[in-house]
Amino acid sequence: MVGAGRPRPRPSVPAGGPVSIKVTTVNVNGIRAAYRKGMDAWLATEEPDVVLIQEVRAPDDIVRSLIGDGWHVVHQACTVKGRAGVAIASRLPLSAARIGLAEVEPDVDTGRWVEADVELPSGGTLTVVSTYIHSGTAGTPKMDEKYAHLEKVTARMRELASAGGFTVVAGDINIAHRNNDIKNWKGNLKSAGFLPEERAYLDVWFDELGFVDLGRRFAGDVPGPYTWWSNRGQAFDNDAGWRIDYHLTTPALADAARSIEVGRAASYDTRWSDHAPLTAVYDI
Repeated sequence: MVGAGRPRPRPSVPAGGPVSIKVTTVNVNGIRAAYRKGMDAWLATEEPDVVLIQEVRAPDDIVRSLIGDGWHVVHQACTVKGRAGVAIASRLPLSAARIGLAEVEPDVDTGRWVEADVELPSGGTLTVVSTYIHSGTAGTPKMDEKYAHLEKVTARMRELASAGGFTVVAGDINIAHRNNDIKNWKGNLKSAGFLPEERAYLDVWFDELGFVDLGRRFAGDVPGPYTWWSNRGQAFDNDAGWRIDYHLTTPALADAARSIEVGRAASYDTRWSDHAPLTAVYDI
């Protein structure tokens, strides 16, 4: 499951001393299209150490070919062709990888959860998760599928929280938590992604399990910053977006976070996905 890339050299650090690790999560809305539109140039410019990718929508050989040398790759394609797909690409070695939330998953749950333990230059490990929660459709069986998947996600997050240490669950959660996470919240009270039943899962993750919403911690109680904009109308130009991409961290990792930034494109025509990359820097 772990690709044998050639990690780039990293600066030596004293044993046990911290080093800055740059972790990005992004829904690429199809990795082949994203690379055609400039994702490779973005990678070369931003130089993240770990990239957590969602909505890959490509077979394993294509994913590894596009990401190229110098990366350790873990990927789970969705068994439904053209749907979902999640991946982890790390320039640092991986000591372990875990795919999925059950030995046997329904097709709609595949390509939605991968974990890896990243070996830190300073010693120890950073556990990273790339997750892509169902979008759902209110009032249809698709919402039942979403809630069933969220139950499994919550059970795994409970285990990760109990283990402590440095862990980040990141990706496209497809749920806006509070009113300031969606521009038109009044018009979406009955929409999937903003239903009270969905938002209650995030309450459990934060209030009961202790995960930290890193984006909100750094931004404060302000509108956004949004991470996804519909391709319809002038949503991007008017910043009428949703904040549905997250870095959800254990308290220890939250304390080590130094920054988090939404990489919003300069203009609509320079985007390579309908989501913006969300990048955090951790000193660990």
